[in-house]
Amino acid sequence: MRDERRALGGGGAGTEAAPVVVLVCGEVRTCLLSTSRTLAGAEAERLLRLRSGDRVRVGTRPLPYALSADVLTGVDCQLPAASGARIRAVGTVSARAVLTGGRILQSSARVALPATGDPERSPWGRHLAEPGIVRPFGRLPAEDVADGWLSASQRPGELALGAVAERLLTDVFRQPELDHQPPFKTRSTRLRWAALRTTTGTGPVLESLTIEADGLLTVRLRQPAEPESADSAALAGFCEDLALHDWLLTTLVAMIDRSRLGSADDRVALRVLRPAVGHLLHLWMPAAHLDPELEPLWATLEREPGFSRQWHVLAQRIRDHLALPGLMSGEAAR
Repeated sequence: MRDERRALGGGGAGTEAAPVVVLVCGEVRTCLLSTSRTLAGAEAERLLRLRSGDRVRVGTRPLPYALSADVLTGVDCQLPAASGARIRAVGTVSARAVLTGGRILQSSARVALPATGDPERSPWGRHLAEPGIVRPFGRLPAEDVADGWLSASQRPGELALGAVAERLLTDVFRQPELDHQPPFKTRSTRLRWAALRTTTGTGPVLESLTIEADGLLTVRLRQPAEPESADSAALAGFCEDLALHDWLLTTLVAMIDRSRLGSADDRVALRVLRPAVGHLLHLWMPAAHLDPELEPLWATLEREPGFSRQWHVLAQRIRDHLALPGLMSGEAAR
């Protein structure tokens, strides 16, 4: 994939009609912010202002939240296709960083793909006027590309949104606000998603949620065909929210496993689990910043696999275990 970084937050309006987008693809990286302190609003804003003049959106309710401006990366590459077909495409990738609760950092990259593109490459000015749009050469086989994108492996020279997201994550970690002394160790997670259009009158649909062998989480969505429902930023917002809560759940499970909860030595469990109470348990708040049109997608996740049910059971188990020494001391004092 030939990659050209563009220090732009958006593009000007073109004279042509907006392209009919039939597929949106994205990838999200989620990790613990590499610092010992929880970053407050002003600090979070400085952290995510990656270029002078960028506007960083900051909110405090119902959960502290900061969202960077979009950064564009020019690409001229092959699109992944399950059939192995070679599909060249040119355009710009939109990437952004998200900080939740002053603790959880995400980088997210996405592209919107029209049904058809030009038979020949257009000047870069045209592509810069369409931020986040990648145009194929000719007609786009949307289902084939979605299947190829969601596969765990990709070929050299293909669209690599994960690399764009990883580079943005690296840029954030270079900011001087970070002391690189996190309160506990944890792994980052990856989520790859694709949203296809449908002509039916139904609302958004979560078709599949799959954990691949290497830990990659893949998500396949369907969106109604109305133009107002094709907002790639809103779709990215849902997938970022899903990735955030998947990371929280994955991290909590790993902490419980590492603590050997229920073993003879409770001191180990207490030392490992205390950071969960101080830094993680209060961050579980699905759909806190979600586009209302996409809320039915979270309702699907709550039915199956039941994200919140599992989280609340695990959180209560941790709280009960941490409270037990105090209860036992009280009983012994009587």
